[in-house]
Amino acid sequence: MAMQDQMAADETKPTAAEWSKTLMRYRSPSDGRAVLELALTLLPLAGLVVAMYFALQVSAWLALLLAVPTAVFLVRLFMIQHDCGHGSFFRTGALNDWIGRIAGVFTMTPYSYWKRTHATHHASSGCLEKRGQGDIDTLTVAEYQAKGVWGRLRYRLYRHPIVIFGVGPIYLFLLQHRLPVGLMREGLKPWLSVMGTNLGIAGVVTALVLFLGVETVLFIYLPVIAIAGAIGVWLFFIQHQFRGTVWAHEGEWNWHEAALNGSSFYDLPAGLRWLTANIGIHHVHHLASRIPFYRLNTVLKDFPQLRSYGRLTIKDSLSCVRLALWDETKHRMVTFREAAAAA
Repeated sequence: MAMQDQMAADETKPTAAEWSKTLMRYRSPSDGRAVLELALTLLPLAGLVVAMYFALQVSAWLALLLAVPTAVFLVRLFMIQHDCGHGSFFRTGALNDWIGRIAGVFTMTPYSYWKRTHATHHASSGCLEKRGQGDIDTLTVAEYQAKGVWGRLRYRLYRHPIVIFGVGPIYLFLLQHRLPVGLMREGLKPWLSVMGTNLGIAGVVTALVLFLGVETVLFIYLPVIAIAGAIGVWLFFIQHQFRGTVWAHEGEWNWHEAALNGSSFYDLPAGLRWLTANIGIHHVHHLASRIPFYRLNTVLKDFPQLRSYGRLTIKDSLSCVRLALWDETKHRMVTFREAAAAA
């Protein structure tokens, strides 16, 4: 009887494409709400940077402690930049773009360049033939096993937590984003975006150095960027690198299914959900990226059944760190050890 009830429930469950149509009415941004969210991000961020400066006069350890909440609000600013890139923060495209460009100077992420690569990620997420643009490098079990010793070693080093969440974010935000990597032959626009952001960063850093001194700026700037980068990469990692995510070959790949079932719902406590601008409600975001982040909670309240898709608690997410390969036979992410045991 229970099995029959489950089958009946599955038959009445909306398809991913039907969910996409249902969610269209939530896509309208509110300029007033956007201004409020921007103020609630920038004011604490600026206040915490000032607090770090004064704390540094008392204790370096106290300043480093304050670097953590400062980094969290910098991540929130990145999420605002992210929504601007989707055209979902303000009602007008020009305002979205200019706020995104300015935010990019502080997040060290060139806005127009990132906007383009991120759009590619949304358009191809979960398709095995279109990996490598704006996502975490992921091999299938067969691809990994076909590599030689050095190829396997490189991949294992790349997937090591110290590299992904430590070395990787520092390289990404301090070095890789200084050139339009992946779009270097795509015309002038990516170069203008990256070089314009570089000039903005140089201007801000120069002004701060002249006012505060090199050591003070580096002590405040570098820990905040490193911590914010680690948090950002963790959130991005957990959005698609979970046990039940979806990957498929191009002939079998379906955009709606990959968006809804290949993205997680990171069920964070209310405070953390606000601080991360609801980016954990990622399955809804991928299915309807024009919904402003400040309306995603309303979607879950109106459609609580969406909470069952790809749900991860904080405890669940910790076990995802070991997942590294896509098993095409089991249709799930597996660890290196599980892949070896199966072989």
